[in-house]
Amino acid sequence: MLVLLPPSEGKAAGGTGVPLDAGALSLPGLAAPRAAVLEELVELCAADEAKAQEVLGLSDGLRGEIAKNAGLLTAGTRPAGEIYTGVLYDALGLASLDAAARRLAERSLLVFSGLWGAVRIGDRIPSYRCSMGVKLPGLGALGAYWRAPMAEVMPEAAGAGLVLDLRSAAYATAWKPKGEVAGRTATVRVLQSKTVDGVEKRSVVSHFNKATKGRLVRDLLTARLDPAGPAELVDALRGLGYAVEAQAPAKGGKAWAIDVIVTEL
Repeated sequence: MLVLLPPSEGKAAGGTGVPLDAGALSLPGLAAPRAAVLEELVELCAADEAKAQEVLGLSDGLRGEIAKNAGLLTAGTRPAGEIYTGVLYDALGLASLDAAARRLAERSLLVFSGLWGAVRIGDRIPSYRCSMGVKLPGLGALGAYWRAPMAEVMPEAAGAGLVLDLRSAAYATAWKPKGEVAGRTATVRVLQSKTVDGVEKRSVVSHFNKATKGRLVRDLLTARLDPAGPAELVDALRGLGYAVEAQAPAKGGKAWAIDVIVTEL
């Protein structure tokens, strides 16, 4: 099982450990495009704070992120699983997993990133600010920039089992599973169900979506479940108590669409 996650916009402070060793990151086939993004981001933030704020789409209250980016090459690092924070990662609770579940997480979880392309939770990275929606002056829109490199490395990273895609739309632009890999991919949407005047209404609510996805992954990890494909994932989630509606693709080369229905957090 490979689980594709979005990063978080907010991130924990960088570590006090050794600086970034880009060559030690997972998916070494992304080394060259990572270096190009890193170089332009650092140069932009070191040279022109006003331009960097505009490019990164930062409010005045987040201008401190620019200096953070300018120092990425020398900043301390922490495992990516400690850098990413927010609702999804709070619900996932990596720090409180037992040893076996943690090992499964380190093998299974892949976090997409505007700066790194994708990293595993054990990869040591500095804290940074660069979303997939950023358009760097030299490299262009990062979602488009990463498509070719990710198309090269992701089929191998996906292995032969389930690909559980929990990414937000912005990060899904960087890689779309195709062919045989798409057939064993499941995209998950979380819908909040409310009954209004006797009529059920469903909607996507960001907080429910993020929290449920984090909890769902945690439940799979702690139960030591490793579904072989989308159909097995549906059975596993129902066994864990989730209300699930699934739609198999009408033709080959398409992902399964799975809705998880929730009424409360």
